[in-house]
Amino acid sequence: MTFRRIATGLIAALLVGGGLLWLLVGLGAAAENQSREQREAVVTLRAATEMVGQAGASRSQAAAIAFAAGRPELRVLRVVNLEERSLEVSTAPEDTGERAAPRKLQRDEKALFDEAQRLRTAVATNREGSGPPSQEIAIEEANHETLALAGPLERDGKVVGMVRLDLARSRSGGVPWPPLLPLGLALGLGIGAGLALRRWPAAQLVVAGVALVGALAWASWEGQRDLALRAQQSGAAVAARATVEAGRATAALGTAGAPATVTPAAWDTDLFRRPWPSVAAPAGAGLDRLALGAGVLALALLLWWGLGGAARFWQTLRRHRVAYAYTLPAMLGMLLLVFFPFFYGLALSFTNANIYNSNKPISEIWIGLQNFKEILGDFSFIQRTAGGVVFNYASFYWTLLFNIVWTISNVAYGVGLGLILALILNTKGLALRPVYRVLLILPWAMPNYITALIWKGMFHRQFGVINQIIQMAGGTPLSWFDKPFTSFLTVFATNGWLSFPFMMVVSLGALQSIPGDLYEAARVDGATRWQQFRSITLPSLRPALVPAIILSVIWTFNQFNIIYLVSEGEPSGSTEILITGAYKLAFQQYRYGYAAAYSTVIFLILFAYGTWQNHVTKATEGL
Repeated sequence: MTFRRIATGLIAALLVGGGLLWLLVGLGAAAENQSREQREAVVTLRAATEMVGQAGASRSQAAAIAFAAGRPELRVLRVVNLEERSLEVSTAPEDTGERAAPRKLQRDEKALFDEAQRLRTAVATNREGSGPPSQEIAIEEANHETLALAGPLERDGKVVGMVRLDLARSRSGGVPWPPLLPLGLALGLGIGAGLALRRWPAAQLVVAGVALVGALAWASWEGQRDLALRAQQSGAAVAARATVEAGRATAALGTAGAPATVTPAAWDTDLFRRPWPSVAAPAGAGLDRLALGAGVLALALLLWWGLGGAARFWQTLRRHRVAYAYTLPAMLGMLLLVFFPFFYGLALSFTNANIYNSNKPISEIWIGLQNFKEILGDFSFIQRTAGGVVFNYASFYWTLLFNIVWTISNVAYGVGLGLILALILNTKGLALRPVYRVLLILPWAMPNYITALIWKGMFHRQFGVINQIIQMAGGTPLSWFDKPFTSFLTVFATNGWLSFPFMMVVSLGALQSIPGDLYEAARVDGATRWQQFRSITLPSLRPALVPAIILSVIWTFNQFNIIYLVSEGEPSGSTEILITGAYKLAFQQYRYGYAAAYSTVIFLILFAYGTWQNHVTKATEGL
């Protein structure tokens, strides 16, 4: 039985580990193939763009026809002239007869004009450095067989239009074969050793583990070699494509009677028209680290199976199969909607993923703990200068400190006010109690983003009702978002308005569940109201309040809407909290890996807090 268990565990571990490695190498190969296809297409686009630019408006049609002649893969070449609002060149079959170029753009071609305008704006933005980098080459899959590319047309250093190509897709490379040889040898070695060592189960397990690790190491080395070879082939193919396109562009310019001075060395660029890195990361860089993770997972699976964990698991699953069948849909939903995004974000936190390398496999952008070192290693949130103490609002620790102050103050206010209102509403004989309950729960019932926008308008310096009340009282209107303290007051007031109804409802429900006999007995014994509150009310509220406080802390710690919509982190990021900082890192600075690491730190902080408070309070032990 032990031999069969270890052999089955070895087969499962080889399938999992080898399958993961094959998947990782396959993803790397697919990314390399896609990169090669894109680079070759961009080279053709850059050649056409430079050729049309040198030919000039008068000779561009002749040059384009000569460039496209005898090339079935170049299906359509169009040139849009923004200055003339015209279609300067077109080799499309429908642009013949009355629609032949050159001609004015027609109403149904507005999309071409808009795309040319976007490209011109992108070039201007990148040259001025006034915003995040914008792609200067547009590329999309028009259908499964065609790539549509567009790039800016420049003449005399000025963007005057756009060149657009429809190219037949080039299917390069393929999926690497699974590492069958090392996996087969490992399986044979493990089974052979198991048969020879039937009396020594521990020795069988050791031999199986060694065979598994060796097979996965061999498969990883083969995968890295395959990716390196693909990268070399891509570089050679792109260089050959540039040479061919240079010859075609020169010949086309000669046919059109224009001087030819093409520069093919500058054509191999990314979508931002930056030169393709001459010293790039080695193909498959980082695959060894991912292979190590796959090996650890496979080894853990072997040990779990070989030591009997799988057998016990299947027995439990068979015994409670009805219960698991009922919970299976919820488990699948959690897996797809919660655990997969969580673990994907966790993996992303160990990379330098950004807008420039989003198409690269994770193995090439893996940087380990570098993001966490950068986040947690910057202690310069307080600096002394000649003018005094200066706070670095961009520091993680300043944002964390503000986040803690924000959370504690809001939770304390919400719990305190909610409990006081619940005690008032729980008073026997209170007139109009149902009306009060409805009115006090309204702030919680409204969508919080609507409430946030209303409160932001109330704090407007010129038109806000708060400043108008101050002026009516003889005061001076405030610029609420110009100073950290007043900006904090705006978000504190907004969140305070939203937070107390929840605590009021929780507290009121718990108060109404306390038996009245306890208070009657306490009054008979001569207890004062304060003694009744301290000895009866608070202990009875604890099982309901503590979990509600934990939830409130987590909600307030991650209260994105209020900060983002009301203060927007002003001034200078001083009222930013961690979650809004992570959002801006991801979607304004496009540092996806760094933002994922930031979010992972937030999760760890909240997880540690929730675990600690549950352990200390023991409020949920009976749940």
